[in-house]
Amino acid sequence: MSTITTTPEIDGLKARLKDTWMAGDYDRFSRYMEQGARIFYEQLDIPAGCQLLDVACGSGQVALWAARDGVNVTGVDIAPNLVQRAQARAKAEALNARFMEGDAEALPFEDASFDVVTSLVGAMFAPRPELVARELLRVCSPGGTIAMGNWTREGFVGQMFKTFAKFIAPSGMPAPVLWGDETVVRERLGPGVSDLKMTRRHYSFTYPFPPADVVEFFRQYYGPTNRAFASLDETAARKLRDELEALWSAHNRGGDELTVVSSEYLEVIAVKA
Repeated sequence: MSTITTTPEIDGLKARLKDTWMAGDYDRFSRYMEQGARIFYEQLDIPAGCQLLDVACGSGQVALWAARDGVNVTGVDIAPNLVQRAQARAKAEALNARFMEGDAEALPFEDASFDVVTSLVGAMFAPRPELVARELLRVCSPGGTIAMGNWTREGFVGQMFKTFAKFIAPSGMPAPVLWGDETVVRERLGPGVSDLKMTRRHYSFTYPFPPADVVEFFRQYYGPTNRAFASLDETAARKLRDELEALWSAHNRGGDELTVVSSEYLEVIAVKA
């Protein structure tokens, strides 16, 4: 089990992060990301019976695929409403999966508890990446696998983050997209691993509605977008919406009534030393 020293500033930041991820309806939002999660999971080729921990699991988009394959799954997330939704989904399918509230910077597990530790565009958002790296390594058994999927600065989602940054004051924490930089990942994980493979891949976002409706979908259901719009006055919110619609439209390969956009992420597969 891990404990960390906190300060009032960190506690306040964590409370805001929890509120952000609880906002909207991430479960509904994530349903459009499930095929990409399946592709990420299947690249790992995990044998049935393994102990897998999914960090920042959301409503279970990676964890549930693994559980359906007979993997023993545990998922943790900072947002209790997402944990409840993931558990309900697992129960509905009678899957061997448990979900609990937990912090990627202080995971509630003993050392070397899991054969595989995953995080798909989740742990990258925690404010202290050095603690995240330490925890991912700590709970993974020697010879086990740590697998992450992290948005890159150059990819579409990275460009979307840059758009938000024009309107939202900096959080004071390191940019999440640094987890999508090979050199940074090597610095963070390298000393604790015996092998590290990093591959730039593409995640497909497909929505059966046009880009303007995608922006509204994100505003309603994706917590960070929901909170960003809520923090702006009407004029700034309209300008942000216009810029996001332009970005989605410029990258859309789906035509007028369908949105298909590809975003680069860095696939990280490490073997614990």
